[in-house]
Amino acid sequence: MRVLMQQSKTITLQIEGMTCQSCANRIEKVLNKKAFVKEAGVNFAVEEAKVAFDPTQASETDIIDIIQKTGFKGILKTDTPRIQKEEKKSHWRLWLLLLINIPFLIGMVGMLIGNHNLMLPPMWQFVLASIVQFVLAIPFYRAAIGSIRGGLANMDVLVSCGTLTIYFYSAYMLFYYTAQGHDALHHIYFEAAVMVIGFVSLGKFLEERTKKHSLNSLELLLQLTPKQVEIFRNGTWQNTPLNLVKIGDLLRANQGERIAADGEVESGESWCDESHLTGESLPEMKQAGSTVLAGAMVTEGSLTYRANQLGHQTLLGDMMKALSEAQGTKAPIARFADKVAGIFVPVVLAIAALTFLLTWWVTAEVKTAIIHSVAVLVIACPCALGLATPAAIMAGMGKAVNHGIWFKDAAAMEQAAHIDTVVLDKTGTLTTGELNIAALWLPESAAISEEELYRLAATVEQYATHPLAKAIVREAMEKNLAIPTALSVKTEIGAGISAEIEGMGEVKVGSPEFCGFNLPAQQDDIWQIASVVAVSLNSHIVGAFALTDTLREESKLAIERLKQHHIEVMIMSGDRQSVVNYVAHQLGIKTAFGKLSPRDKAAKIQALQQAGKTVAMVGDGINDAAALAMANVSFAMKSGSDVAMQTASATLMRQSVNQLADGIFIAQATLKNIKQNLFFASIYNVLGIPLAALGYLNPVIAGAAMALSSVSVLTNALRLKHLKLENN
Repeated sequence: MRVLMQQSKTITLQIEGMTCQSCANRIEKVLNKKAFVKEAGVNFAVEEAKVAFDPTQASETDIIDIIQKTGFKGILKTDTPRIQKEEKKSHWRLWLLLLINIPFLIGMVGMLIGNHNLMLPPMWQFVLASIVQFVLAIPFYRAAIGSIRGGLANMDVLVSCGTLTIYFYSAYMLFYYTAQGHDALHHIYFEAAVMVIGFVSLGKFLEERTKKHSLNSLELLLQLTPKQVEIFRNGTWQNTPLNLVKIGDLLRANQGERIAADGEVESGESWCDESHLTGESLPEMKQAGSTVLAGAMVTEGSLTYRANQLGHQTLLGDMMKALSEAQGTKAPIARFADKVAGIFVPVVLAIAALTFLLTWWVTAEVKTAIIHSVAVLVIACPCALGLATPAAIMAGMGKAVNHGIWFKDAAAMEQAAHIDTVVLDKTGTLTTGELNIAALWLPESAAISEEELYRLAATVEQYATHPLAKAIVREAMEKNLAIPTALSVKTEIGAGISAEIEGMGEVKVGSPEFCGFNLPAQQDDIWQIASVVAVSLNSHIVGAFALTDTLREESKLAIERLKQHHIEVMIMSGDRQSVVNYVAHQLGIKTAFGKLSPRDKAAKIQALQQAGKTVAMVGDGINDAAALAMANVSFAMKSGSDVAMQTASATLMRQSVNQLADGIFIAQATLKNIKQNLFFASIYNVLGIPLAALGYLNPVIAGAAMALSSVSVLTNALRLKHLKLENN
């Protein structure tokens, strides 16, 4: 039994040399057998391994050595994701293979129309097939041997066994009939061995290109930062490579150029497109004092800006890291494919052996038995099954990021596809969060002035992050009031905040209940629909603020979209019930709860789950953290508290409920795509293997079909990149 480790370190490794899901399973199996490894997962689609291990018992080098001994190469990944450059020399085998395949292909076409004269002479076939089998097919043999040593057989084992069998059979028949003085043309099948190797190699090439260049959104993100930037040095503007830029440098970007770093505008005005980060298609105006983000396109105008963050420290770098980590995780639905892939090849080998014996017994012809069994070996493809889930996850994650939705992992995305109930916080989620003080109340025997009330409240609220607190502090600063430092600040989550102010005493600012405040009955209607913040001094009420908020323009549209997809929407807020009811009525939401503490929110979500609901929670404050943690899937607003973002399953960069709807629909489309891929991969083998065993597929057709199976799964996953979201 593995001892539970008190501490662990997690590293991500780029894995080179994997050819199918069985390779990934082999690495996982070897790593997870080590006592110092807490958990190891390998994703074939992104060719990465995540390993959590005890750093007191092993090092990163030890992990890499284990992978090396397993037959693969592990490269430690840095904080900044990098796309490996394709080596120009790596495809010479493929091009030579395809060149050799051409005369065999012409000969096969000739045989199909009854003309055997187009096929190469037997001895020429033998020479070319030998070059293919013992030179060009060496990578297959190496991978197959490494796979067998690792205790798991992969696709390369099937291809190697099948092509070697048919090659040696054809070679034997060639020399046997030639020695007898007979023509061996009708007794040899070198074309099958050659073309199977060719088709499978071509399939691997297309699969690799699709994974690295089409499915992987990281490569597109890397292209968003310019290689050269204009920098002000030594009194002049000069073009400088981006890697030589330092924090604090003054940079310039003109129309049509991209921002190179996160920074602050010093001068100039321009419109910038930041859709790569937020999913917002409309450009934003930038001027002196504005924040600019790396990767943004200057669509109009020109500006100079000071670089504050570079490389992986920028928001773009953070997004790339988050996407890389998320794409490297596994969705729970992938477990089915992993289990099948783990036993797939041994089962296929057994079926091929049984096919050979039965066909030989029924037909009494060894060559027919060999052809049928080789066709079984070649048609079987565990790669398509292994790619079904990770390929869709890669495409789905990329689509979500393009819309400003950052899922933490594949499990969160899969769970989001099952959401049937959405719970929304009110302030900052459904509303803009830009609160304004609409009314102020002072008791008739007021002991302090209006300005003093602002000063007391702001002194305490400056330590809070809630939009209500920010509005009061902002108003006090606009009045140019001196805000002293508070002592002994204490926060009661979901209720309010208290502190000691020197020379005055204890000040409490928060909900009316927290301060012991009851609103006088004769107050205006604004107090019935506004958020009320009370202020007490030494347990005596000294005043209250009524703050109003405006609904986000897209909130109503988002609620309608969710309802159209039969998703129930409700509000849970700590604000007064009258305020919550008012907002719910405007949005057409039937279920709305007010005056809820953080514990109350979590309890109500738990009750929904016990009733069989799959619940998503959306919030942005510290008081939402418990509810976010309790929900099946949770979404935090980017501008919210760090606690909320760390707790949530996903982050909404545009702080829009409409973006939440996009995220759910992308997750649903991704899960549907995964199921389609699993069906295609499974039905392909379920139908293909019996047809091959019965002789309805020859090895060449089987090889072509095998090569296309993985590509078809990847192509289906690519459809997610072109997914259209209605009413977006």
